[in-house]
Amino acid sequence: MIVMSIAGVDPSGGAGVFADLKTFQAIGVYGTGIVTALTSQNPYKFFSTQPVSPEYIEEQIDSVMDAYEVEFIKTGMLYSPEIIKLTAKKIREYNLKAVVDPVMVATSGGDLTGGDIADAFNRHLLPNSILTTPNVSEAERLSGIKINSKEDAVKATELIDCNCFITGGHLDGINVINIDDEITIKKQELIETDNLHGSGCNLSSAITAYLAKNNSLMDSCLKAMDYVYEGIKNGNYGTLIAKI
Repeated sequence: MIVMSIAGVDPSGGAGVFADLKTFQAIGVYGTGIVTALTSQNPYKFFSTQPVSPEYIEEQIDSVMDAYEVEFIKTGMLYSPEIIKLTAKKIREYNLKAVVDPVMVATSGGDLTGGDIADAFNRHLLPNSILTTPNVSEAERLSGIKINSKEDAVKATELIDCNCFITGGHLDGINVINIDDEITIKKQELIETDNLHGSGCNLSSAITAYLAKNNSLMDSCLKAMDYVYEGIKNGNYGTLIAKI
């Protein structure tokens, strides 16, 4: 079972491709990683971003697909509309099933994009993907509405052109999942912690890994929620191998 992450590099290892690879390994699948951008950041401060050219990203994807059979992928930081369009093109070309984490802002506060890319997600990537996992802020940008309640989150999932899992970290722990127009609400206890860096990356990569292990999309979402919850509680996603 071989999966792929298309995302940026976080040198602190808590988010991006490095975090995705650790999650893939913890859940028991082999991970490959396509780098879309370099960042200088840590869990507490964001410094800068240096994007990779779309042409070189395409060559990375082609090189992996030349050697491996990959069905499920996740995307994270894609930086620009051009990279989003390229990713959508490669998804179609290789008939990939993509879980999209629509990363726009780092947990530490830095803007991880080269402009307003919500429109590019909506026009190019989400219609070619099987799930997107925005937080409340990202879901607001994708849906065009403010989200202040569970009912608002449900409405937002209906406006986003993709199966959608709005995470509940900024909605009192209320997670809203819309798969094939069926709404599921899952409330989790919020944990008082500073250990949230990369939680969105780990969620989407865990969903991807569970899909590769023949779980349904809903079961993959629920198992990934538990995985991330345990990672936040224990302060380290990479130590969860024995619990999976």
